[in-house]
Amino acid sequence: MLRGLFWSPTPGPSDPVHQITSPPSEVRVQGRIVADARTLTDACSALISIDQLDQHHSDGRIELLLRPCERAPEQGWKVEISGLLRHPPPSPHPTLEGSRDRLQREQCWSQIRAESMVVLQQPWTPFADLRRRIARRLQAVAGQERGGLLAALTVGSAQVQLPAAVRDAFRVAGLSHTLAASGFHLSVLLGVARSVGRRTKNLQNPLAVSALAIFLCLAGAQASVVRAVLMGSTTLLIRQTGERSRAVGVLTFTLIVMLAIHPAWARSIGFQFSAAATAGLILSAPALEHRISHLLPKRLNGLAAAISIPLAALTWTLPLQLLHFGSTPLYAVPANVLAAPLLTPLTVLAMVSALLSLVAPLPVLTLLVWPVQHLAGWLIGLANLISSLPAAQILTGHPHPLVALLFLIALLPWVLPQARRWRFLLLPCAMVSVGFHTSDQFSDELVAGHRYGRHWLLARHNGRGAMVSSHGDERSCLVARRLSHVHGHRHLDWVYVLNRIPHNASDCWRQLAPSLHSNQSGIRRVHPGQTLLSPGLSLALPSDKNGAMELRAGNQRLLLLPSIQTLWNLQDQKRDFSSRLQAPMGLWVGFWTTRSQRSWLSSLQEQGVFVIGLPEKSEITAGRGSQK
Repeated sequence: MLRGLFWSPTPGPSDPVHQITSPPSEVRVQGRIVADARTLTDACSALISIDQLDQHHSDGRIELLLRPCERAPEQGWKVEISGLLRHPPPSPHPTLEGSRDRLQREQCWSQIRAESMVVLQQPWTPFADLRRRIARRLQAVAGQERGGLLAALTVGSAQVQLPAAVRDAFRVAGLSHTLAASGFHLSVLLGVARSVGRRTKNLQNPLAVSALAIFLCLAGAQASVVRAVLMGSTTLLIRQTGERSRAVGVLTFTLIVMLAIHPAWARSIGFQFSAAATAGLILSAPALEHRISHLLPKRLNGLAAAISIPLAALTWTLPLQLLHFGSTPLYAVPANVLAAPLLTPLTVLAMVSALLSLVAPLPVLTLLVWPVQHLAGWLIGLANLISSLPAAQILTGHPHPLVALLFLIALLPWVLPQARRWRFLLLPCAMVSVGFHTSDQFSDELVAGHRYGRHWLLARHNGRGAMVSSHGDERSCLVARRLSHVHGHRHLDWVYVLNRIPHNASDCWRQLAPSLHSNQSGIRRVHPGQTLLSPGLSLALPSDKNGAMELRAGNQRLLLLPSIQTLWNLQDQKRDFSSRLQAPMGLWVGFWTTRSQRSWLSSLQEQGVFVIGLPEKSEITAGRGSQK
């Protein structure tokens, strides 16, 4: 079972990844769409289970990137496509998740880019058709945001493409769990089923089993869904025998069965969060509720459960939040307390609306869903309000896994009543873990990210940060924000952009750093020979426009090569260049390099000069033909 935690899957011998060439070659693929395509800005992507590759039998999976996307592929379709086979693009930095990381979790190691697709067969997929119909009709009558929320409360956000703004607001507010199909949604569905069958005992169990099956089929075999269905099924079976089920035993049995069937779930973030949150509700929520009820006035005792449930879940998932995301929502508990009165009736009404969407004409459905969509609007408004509050999300940066484990060990006695006597004995573990992570966050560091010709350099000193970016477009800004946030910086002291900043991207950059600088007109300009300064951070611009810039972050020093002309100048001035590159000095390359340039820079590395910003071999292969 632990194999899934410490072992990463590898492609099989007939996987298409072994057919990737450099430069990428065109191949013809036949296969079936695994799940409905995701719609992107100017394209769509879908996972394909391969049957044939260049008319030869092949196994494995491949991601289709279809641009332009005139018709999004749907689950079950058999398609034929021709396009360039390549590696998925890597993430700009190891701390940021990219396409390659996402696809490897789906056991996919290759990507094909195509401009057209031939649909060979459209088989009947009843449950996928139901999901699509529910989502489309609810979004048609209630809008993308409200209708999408109603659909997500029924089939889960993994099956519905919600607007990014809604997802971000719910995540920052600590309400993401309301969008994911989980035990809460199943408990609401089971409650409705038991209420319907209350008068006839013989119908209660068949209705409950039907509810479990429908929930699994509509929400899909996600880790959180399978965990909830297995726990519900096990509890029903135990009660049928006349015995009393123990929640801890049911959870343990469920997790063992899941990992025995699919060990890779151990590495799934959804599985980890679902298991930790459920353990918190079982082991810690009752004791917290009892303690909180004694602290509240008697007339407010009803709030004890509303507070204890999110508090227990948040506490148990806190180490995972910090480890995977480097952040945690500050107002998660009050957000869940405020959302609780809305959530249960809204979930029931969303399920009723989903049922009506399958049979009612659009004018009738619009009238029936009108009051429900206003409830959905209130929940979205609550998430937007809380996510906009100051410090709604605490950015801590990613701790080392051992530091997170040490913090978990120190945290357990505070959430397990049985381990109360260990609280103060393990307090040094918490202090050590916090101390290690704090020292890491306040150290001097130069973080380089790059992807397809775009380059970012984050300089860190004593908890402060500054950035140099090669490009100023909106996509570059979004990556810069992710890179800053994942290292614990909500705002930077300053940002220097080497290229032009489009008008539609300037607001994005100014949200990241009030002090935004560039050489273009309309933006605060730094003239040759001047220096950008903030405590411990500086960027000195050369007097010569083709000269190298010098960046300092505490004791760290780096020469920046913003353009190929700068590299040529340094190659022509080898002696002066060698005198400048004294330890601890390195080089940052802010442009896409050729093979000969990479070879020359690698020779510098052999002489003890550290060079950052060079692409990996896999990125060079994946990036051929992709630059504009």
